[in-house]
Amino acid sequence: MGRLEGKRAFLTAAGQGIGRAAAEAFAREGAEVIATDVDATKLHGLEAAGVARVEGLNVLDTEAVNRLAESVGAIDVLFNCAGYVHHGTVLETSEKDWDFSFDLNVKSMHRTISAFMPGMLERASTRGAASSIVNIASGASSVRGIPNRYVYGASKAAVIGLTKAIAADFIRKGVRCNAICPGTVRSPSWEERVEALGRDLGSKDKALEMFVQRQPMGRVGEPEEIAAVAVHLAADESAFTTGIIISADGGFSL
Repeated sequence: MGRLEGKRAFLTAAGQGIGRAAAEAFAREGAEVIATDVDATKLHGLEAAGVARVEGLNVLDTEAVNRLAESVGAIDVLFNCAGYVHHGTVLETSEKDWDFSFDLNVKSMHRTISAFMPGMLERASTRGAASSIVNIASGASSVRGIPNRYVYGASKAAVIGLTKAIAADFIRKGVRCNAICPGTVRSPSWEERVEALGRDLGSKDKALEMFVQRQPMGRVGEPEEIAAVAVHLAADESAFTTGIIISADGGFSL
C-alpha cells in the first residue's frame, strides 16, 4: 500500500472494466484520483472507494478535455483507457467506422496527453520524480492479428506508435509513457460481445467457449489483473521503464 502516495492521477473510461479497477487500485495505493467516463452514472460508488473526484467527460470533445484539464490542474499520472471494439474485416469497415475508431481509440489519447503534458512536465521538474502516462492498447489486435478486428487492430497498433513517440520525445524531460496490451478481459463490454456472438452462433455457451479457448491459460483475464500492471507503471518503482509494451494477455501473444 502507498505506492502512489502523493500522486495525482487522471483516468478516462473509469466507469467499468479495466478503467474502474484501475481507479480503485490507484486510490488504494494512495493516489488522489480523478475518474472520468462519458457516462457519469457509471462512476457511482467510486467516491466511496476512495476516488477523490468523478466527472463526466466525452474524450471526443477537445474543448471539453481542455476545460476539465484546466479545472483539474497538474497531475502525475494519466491513464488512457477509453476505447471501442469494432467488428469486421476491411469489407465491413466504412469510412465512418474507421474515423470513429481512430478518434476514440487514438485521438482521444492525443487530446488528453496534449492537455495534461505541460502540467506533467512542470510537476515532474518540481517534484523530482517522473510523471507517468499509461495507455491501454490491445494484445488481441495490435500485437497479434485476429480475424474481424481490422480497424480495431489498426487503431490499437497506432496506440503503440503514439506511446513510443511520447516516450522518446520526453525521455529526458520527466515524463514516462508505456502501454498495456490486455488479452480478453472480463468486463460489461466483453459480456455484451459474448451475448452478440451467442446470438449469431445460437448459443451463449458456444460464444463463451470460443473466447476462453483462444486464451492459452484457458480463462479470460480479470480487470484487477490489468489494474495491477497499471499501478506498477504509474509508480516510481518503474522509474527506469519507458516506451515499453507490456502484454498482460494470458499468453495470447505467444
